[in-house]
Amino acid sequence: MIKNAILYRLSSLTPLSAEVIEAGLQAHAFEPCGPTQEKSHGFVPPRGQAHGALVELVGGQMVMKLMTESKSVPAPVLGRLVDEKVVQILQSTGRKPGKKETRDLKDDARNALLPTAFPSQAATLIWIDPAAGLLVVGASGQHKADDVVTCLVRAVEGLAVRLLNTQVSPTAAMVDWLMSQEAPPGFSVDRACELRAADESKAVVRYGNHRLDTDEVKHHIEGGKMPTELAMTWSDRVSFVLTDGLQLKRIAFLEMVFEGSSKADSAADGFDADVAIMTGELGKLIVDLVSALGGEMSA
Repeated sequence: MIKNAILYRLSSLTPLSAEVIEAGLQAHAFEPCGPTQEKSHGFVPPRGQAHGALVELVGGQMVMKLMTESKSVPAPVLGRLVDEKVVQILQSTGRKPGKKETRDLKDDARNALLPTAFPSQAATLIWIDPAAGLLVVGASGQHKADDVVTCLVRAVEGLAVRLLNTQVSPTAAMVDWLMSQEAPPGFSVDRACELRAADESKAVVRYGNHRLDTDEVKHHIEGGKMPTELAMTWSDRVSFVLTDGLQLKRIAFLEMVFEGSSKADSAADGFDADVAIMTGELGKLIVDLVSALGGEMSA
């Protein structure tokens, strides 16, 4: 399930089939880092099955997964090794290495230590709704999402995307909802938000499990602190945090979403059911959210 979502609009002129995307991803399948490689990106089967499809098509929705493996050398360990090399040069030649030589020593030391560095892996779920022309990246930050999109566009020829933008900015909308104490149709404002000053003070006020329909919150906004995060619930089915960058964080599907759904008989059935619920609920939520923000801004 996607826990965080960053939204993009597909802007390709020609719709791309799952078969075309699969072929592109196969040429960029994940391979672990080499001995002296610090980072590796590649696509893996979203079902988790070895040699499985890299694009899963469930109810017309495409799901993919990008794996990132990284290896890093602790800075103190690297620093000690470089210092030892500098001392050796100083003792043997009587001179201290310059900046360029020190950088080269650092690179050599990193390459020597990388083969023994412990690799860490992180997977990011990608969802394409072809009918809606929507791409959703399950990342918690814009930088990571952009890296995922870069890998996807590089793998699939003809794929073009842009961030989804709305007529009304999330910040302006959140100000209106908090000041009027009225959420848009289909949504409710929950009990958490973050307010941040736009001036050089960068002052931040965070509310958690706290009523937001108070004069105190209004006074903070009137004083120049703008909402950067606001906890909301859609249709009593999905809770999430909306950010000023139109990101959805801490997405949680409420219990009633699963009422009436049959218990999966296998892992495959479970995957299909999870994808159907996730895409079905989030697809409708996104439509309502964009509408609440004045509709989408044209490119």
